[in-house]
Amino acid sequence: MLDFFTIFSKGGIVLWCFQGAGVTESFTGPVNALIRSVILQERSGNSSFTHEALNLKYKLDNEFELIFVVGFQKILTLTYVDKFIDDVQLLFRDRYKNELEQKGALQLLSNNFDFGDDFQMLLREAEKSSKARSPALMRSFKESEKSQKTVKSMIETKGGDKSKEQGGKKNKNAKKEAPAAELPKGDQGRASASGQKMVENGNQGLTPEEVMQKKREEFFRKRMVGPTEKPSKSPKPQKPREKQMRVWEMGGSSTKDLDYSGRNGDGSPNYGEQNQEAQTDPGMQLSSMEGDLLPVDCESSEEGENEEEVETVSSSETSKTSSKKGGSFGGMLGMLKGLVGSKSLTREDMEPVLEKMRDHLIAKNVAADIASQLCDSVAKKLEGKVMGTFTTVASTLKQALQDSLVQILQPKRRVDILRDVMEAQSQRRPFVITFCGVNGVGKSTNLAKISFWLIENGFTVLIAACDTFRAGAVEQLRTHQRRLNSLHPPEQHGGRPVVQLYEKGYGKDAAGIAMEAIAYARNQAFDVVLVDTAGRMQDNAPLMTALAKLIAVNMPDLVLFVGEALVGNEAVDQLVKFNQALADHSMSDKPRLIDGIVLTKFDTIDDKVGAAISMTYITGQPIVFVGTGQTYNDLRSLNARTVVSALMKA
Repeated sequence: MLDFFTIFSKGGIVLWCFQGAGVTESFTGPVNALIRSVILQERSGNSSFTHEALNLKYKLDNEFELIFVVGFQKILTLTYVDKFIDDVQLLFRDRYKNELEQKGALQLLSNNFDFGDDFQMLLREAEKSSKARSPALMRSFKESEKSQKTVKSMIETKGGDKSKEQGGKKNKNAKKEAPAAELPKGDQGRASASGQKMVENGNQGLTPEEVMQKKREEFFRKRMVGPTEKPSKSPKPQKPREKQMRVWEMGGSSTKDLDYSGRNGDGSPNYGEQNQEAQTDPGMQLSSMEGDLLPVDCESSEEGENEEEVETVSSSETSKTSSKKGGSFGGMLGMLKGLVGSKSLTREDMEPVLEKMRDHLIAKNVAADIASQLCDSVAKKLEGKVMGTFTTVASTLKQALQDSLVQILQPKRRVDILRDVMEAQSQRRPFVITFCGVNGVGKSTNLAKISFWLIENGFTVLIAACDTFRAGAVEQLRTHQRRLNSLHPPEQHGGRPVVQLYEKGYGKDAAGIAMEAIAYARNQAFDVVLVDTAGRMQDNAPLMTALAKLIAVNMPDLVLFVGEALVGNEAVDQLVKFNQALADHSMSDKPRLIDGIVLTKFDTIDDKVGAAISMTYITGQPIVFVGTGQTYNDLRSLNARTVVSALMKA
């Protein structure tokens, strides 16, 4: 039933492999896909992976740096695989422990791992045990609890006394009726349970000293709990805050400043000078953006507090467990035991710190599911690994999580738009970028920023106004076109505008407008076409179908999803449904999905940068641009290490 089973090191050396009877295809393709998509991308929280028609189960051995992978057909349901891969791991470790302890690739290559007979024995035992398990037989009506019910019991249930007895509520009727109702039936288990409840509710069977001790504990418990509950019962009503009077910065001290009767109709005495000042608006005086974008910078005044907090949590957990075992001397030994690398890490050792890290990631705006998967992946990566000397569990986990986050944010493929545009120039065609996203995230604004960046690098841009739904969308793009052409006058570029707008008004088919714009750009020798689409919610099926049609018909070079840095769990839902819609409504076998992400409003979140992790983890695609403000200069590239350091700070 198994297609293959392979054991290899994390360095890529195959120690042993098995291929099932009748299987002719090589297993290198699925295993390489597992390594690229899961292990290298720090997504090992789930122990299964699907590749085409195969289902792969894997297990990491962190002590000897080994990976065990089993593959079988996806249509099969093999219940014994999880236990089988655990048994193979334990047997292989025990048998070749001395060979595996020899570090280095040459030692592993020189050893002969003859594991075939042991593997076949374990496989036969696993298949035999799975066949021996017979499905549980359904109970007959006479064997069920419902058959024991009488009309009297049903009437008592409606009255309420019987329900209280079954629900375990403590009352006098339950104490009296429980033994009388259950003992005649001969059910010893129920009789013992009811007797145990009576003993717990009363003081039967206890010595006078035990009764006194019990009452003393109840007294102290009430004294300890009492004062904390009183404030919650009657909270003091808070006074509503009064609205403060607004003070205008340019407010005049007299009413004469508001008299416009003696001025022009436009409300200013020197309109010509004001218009001239508008041409030299400080917002228009922008610095050069030639070349690659600057990396984003995450500022945070609180440095190093997170490490101290996690260390405190770890040490407090250690001191709590040690104080229970034996006084101050035990606390000293517990602290040393937490520092010195005397044993391998277990899940129990890591659980308190992982819980704290999970809460920290969620507080930093990482989606809850993504935070749990990241912590599970780190736990699997470190479980069984021997710690270094004088290294705490908290610092080890923090370093592993930082490495995982940096690996996730690093792009899996080359992201160089300027080089791609020049390559499209050599092919005498425009480079097409499509922007999509939900409403109000800043698609048009960031499209204008990217236009300015491309113009600064010497490219001509055609903006396709495919948002034919929102009122004012075309006028907004026309305003950006006019401002960009004023920053780069046509006189400096041979009399040709560097930015043009292709629009057909409102209510038209967006896919048709994009197709006409691409054809126009090819005829007029434009370098880049930026396609602006209407904002749509991920649950709006008609609009998602229209977006999938636009992308499938025009096949742009780059599909960018524009998302806010403010979202948390919503980012997961948006990206999953956008990708799902593009895949469902595509007309090809290999659908075109989201290629990259534009993260906007990054200047409004301080150090809550978790949305970057959530979006990248879901799609596996890089963050190409980061919007950090309202001007054309406020466009940055992502610096993975800076974002991770901001994420890990308290």
